Amino acid sequence: MRIVFIGGGMMGEAMVKCLLAQKVVSPQDIVVSDVNELRRELLAREYKVKTSADSKRAVENADVVILAIKPENLTEVMEVIKGSLREQAILSIVAGASLATLSDGLTYPHIIRAMPNMPARIGEGMIVWTTTIEVNQEHKKMARSILSALGKEIYFPEEKYIDMATALSGSGPAYVFLFIEVLTDAGVYIGLSHKVAKELAIQTILGSAHMVEKMGKHPAELRNMVTSPGGTTAEALAQLEWGGFRSSILEAVIAAHEKARQL
Repeated sequence: MRIVFIGGGMMGEAMVKCLLAQKVVSPQDIVVSDVNELRRELLAREYKVKTSADSKRAVENADVVILAIKPENLTEVMEVIKGSLREQAILSIVAGASLATLSDGLTYPHIIRAMPNMPARIGEGMIVWTTTIEVNQEHKKMARSILSALGKEIYFPEEKYIDMATALSGSGPAYVFLFIEVLTDAGVYIGLSHKVAKELAIQTILGSAHMVEKMGKHPAELRNMVTSPGGTTAEALAQLEWGGFRSSILEAVIAAHEKARQL
């Protein structure tokens, strides 16, 4: 499988790193096209991949073309490469770019749209994706092998679910980072050192998430297991309910979904 990246920024580099670490492809199977000479030199040196400043020529022999560029550069890039597309699969991770926008801009039908979240940079992401109806099974197989190197992937047959996932897993890391920040600050407030409070917060969240994943129980059931009547956890949970913790998260995800639909 020959992969061409259009864009060698942070996310493009992260995908290259994950693909090579998971041995999905070899360095000689990857070409990164970027206008920045320093980025090309860095990627070639660090990962032994091929690089190019000519996106139009780079995509000609590709099996998969990955659009890893900023949204404001999309129109220009599509204009450059659209005349060189034949049977390649176009895999876009461009935020907010719909299948229709990509298909119309490229005048090309074989489009895959993926939405990786931030932890994909370290191979621990949640990636959701969809395709135009013209994308064949071989293209889907290649896309799945690429995206699964970044973490867990879920395919949706309808594009509307991408906006929903954006509100939950796409924006979700920010919610978790904020929770870690607040837990750490609370630990410091009651007398723990910042280092210890942060370690306790991080491991508590990691361990709790793994319990939900591995035990197969509803989160409410696990919550009840750690909540003794009249105890410290019950008191803390009461404060969270009084403060609107549950409704605030619900409203945040709904607001993010509405914003994603507008973009």
